[in-house]
Amino acid sequence: MPHNDATPATPRKHTVLVVDDAPENIDQLCALLEGRYHVKVATNGERALQIVMADPPPDLILLDVVMPGMSGFDVCRQIKAHSQRTHIPILFVTSLEQWDDEAFGLSLGAADYIIKPFRPPIVLARVQTHLALFDQTQELERKVQERTAALRANEERLRLAASVFTNAKEGIFIVDRDNHALEVNDAFTRITGYSREDTLGLDLASLMRSGRHSEEFFERRRQILLETGSWTGEVWSLRKSGEIHPDLLTLSVLRDAEGRIENVIGLFTDLTESKAHESQLEHIAHYDTLTGLPNRVLLGDRLQQALGHCQRQRLSMAVAALDLDGFKLVNDRHGHDVGDELLMQLSQRMGDVLRNGDTLARIGGDEFVAVLAGPDQSGDYEGLIAHLLQAAAGAVTVKGIALQVSASIGVTLYPQDQVDVDGLLRHADQAMYLAKQAGKNRYHLFDIAQDAAVTTQRQSLEHIRQGLAAREFVLYYQPKVNMTTGEVLGAEALIRWQHPERGLLPPGLFLPVIEDHPLSVDVGEWVIATALAQMAQWRAQGMDWSVSVNIGARQLQQENFASRLADLLARYPNVNPARLELEILETSALEDIAWVSQVMSTCQALGVRFALDDFGTGYSSLTYLKRLPAEMLKIDQSFVRDMLTDRDDLSIVQTVIGLAAAFHRKVIAEGVETVAHGAALIPMGCELAQGYGIARPMPAHDFPAWAASWRPDPSWTVASA
Repeated sequence: MPHNDATPATPRKHTVLVVDDAPENIDQLCALLEGRYHVKVATNGERALQIVMADPPPDLILLDVVMPGMSGFDVCRQIKAHSQRTHIPILFVTSLEQWDDEAFGLSLGAADYIIKPFRPPIVLARVQTHLALFDQTQELERKVQERTAALRANEERLRLAASVFTNAKEGIFIVDRDNHALEVNDAFTRITGYSREDTLGLDLASLMRSGRHSEEFFERRRQILLETGSWTGEVWSLRKSGEIHPDLLTLSVLRDAEGRIENVIGLFTDLTESKAHESQLEHIAHYDTLTGLPNRVLLGDRLQQALGHCQRQRLSMAVAALDLDGFKLVNDRHGHDVGDELLMQLSQRMGDVLRNGDTLARIGGDEFVAVLAGPDQSGDYEGLIAHLLQAAAGAVTVKGIALQVSASIGVTLYPQDQVDVDGLLRHADQAMYLAKQAGKNRYHLFDIAQDAAVTTQRQSLEHIRQGLAAREFVLYYQPKVNMTTGEVLGAEALIRWQHPERGLLPPGLFLPVIEDHPLSVDVGEWVIATALAQMAQWRAQGMDWSVSVNIGARQLQQENFASRLADLLARYPNVNPARLELEILETSALEDIAWVSQVMSTCQALGVRFALDDFGTGYSSLTYLKRLPAEMLKIDQSFVRDMLTDRDDLSIVQTVIGLAAAFHRKVIAEGVETVAHGAALIPMGCELAQGYGIARPMPAHDFPAWAASWRPDPSWTVASA
């Protein structure tokens, strides 16, 4: 063998064309594929054909079926009719699930179908598989062409070609124009089980026909072969043993000097192992490993299909969320092995009481969801739910241990409950918790007219109102500093709920409950009054720090906001109003920017200052910035936190700092969590900051000691030099 010192070529990066008119599908597929492949995008069939017909063409196409204008079937037909493009594997990505649609697409030459909503691991596995098969097919076609040329060249090349033909790992056969076998190789015999003597002179298409493909499929394949000279696709073939197996088949036409078909060469690869691997991946992605029941992913798919079917056929269904009562105690007392065996037995029991067409899924731990198809009357589901309760409550023996649990079930009915899949699951879950609260081992029907969530909302509001009256709320203070000078400027006052039973609660657990509710105004005034009282106390101790408080949209838009603020300031005459800063969100001003601007000006006349909080997360219009007379811009912590790794966030931070300078506003960064954040901000022109990298929010009595001991990181002073 000749010596070759050439460096092996770097593997070529494949190009994948995504054709879809839905932006969300394009975004999801691009996010999945980019980095591994070069990705091109077309939003309609016409643009897809332009890309495919241009050089170089893509190596694989993910093609939507239903698109405005030219359909995916039309695009596939034109590509497969082009002799220079017919080899490109096409994977239809569609929500169509009819067997006829799939058969039709495959008969056009498509390599595969991917059903929406697709699972990213499955899409990636199929793309990788078909690109590998595409590369293999291209290489094999090249080999066949070389071998054919060798046969026609001379006797030595004929011998070499025959050797390659015999020893190839891929099955190869040669037929005449009437499809009668002239020759097969050893791999053909190994894959199909038919010996050379079994096949010579026989019609191979009839001999190996599996019954999986229609006559229309074979006729379309024959037409494509006549028109283009080749055909590639997946077929199901019959082994001599009677077993049906999948192949990736490529047919190539050999013509005589007059252009008449003389022979057809077939080259195929057995896909049994790759299909089994793909099936295994799909099973792992869609089924619970412990019980074998559908998991949350497959539940979502089936529930979406069931909902669509009910909508089209005007049928009803019930969705039941089931949680086992007492299962945690079993796990704690007897261990997870016993708990797992209990889950498996109960899953089998509950599945047995359901009907064909119903779905029981395990979505985690001891939580299950049942989709009960087609109860014609609102009470038809009750018998099934009763059977589920009985199945869950029956005694079970595991490793000689007698165990018994029960179930709490929440049920919602469609079409009475006119929501989407997520809404149905959420409502069933809410009803399940009410069943638990009512005593367990029972079911509760979700009441659409008097939604339990409304009751919970009212209860939460009442608890907050009681907490405010009982003085359970406290303020924590997060320091604001100048990173270059080391000056402690003051703090942002942040509300906490010292709940008598649940401990110290962050604002995210209770402020959303009162948003847009009159109670938010009372809480907001309490925050201002408490902050002013603390400022007065600090000032009496010789510490004149500024404090900022957050003002909600509803509070800011109150007609008497400015007068109420004046009354609160009057209670603390020793507090300099300029030390009070009111932080408002951009979005708070959008409903009536003229009114908000007037309120801000009135308050500024009292001496207080304003900051635009979370700047950059709203509309951030230059018009709003110009019309809202805020002295300070606060860069939202989400941009600051990720700016070291996200170039877009870094650009936003730089832009906000630039806007602040252009409009002569001060700027402060939230979310400075590390020294590196501060070192990056200072050269950009932002010296003021707050965040966990400086200090976490703290009680008021801890603030003076912290302020006395805090020093900026040395790298920050270097960065400012």
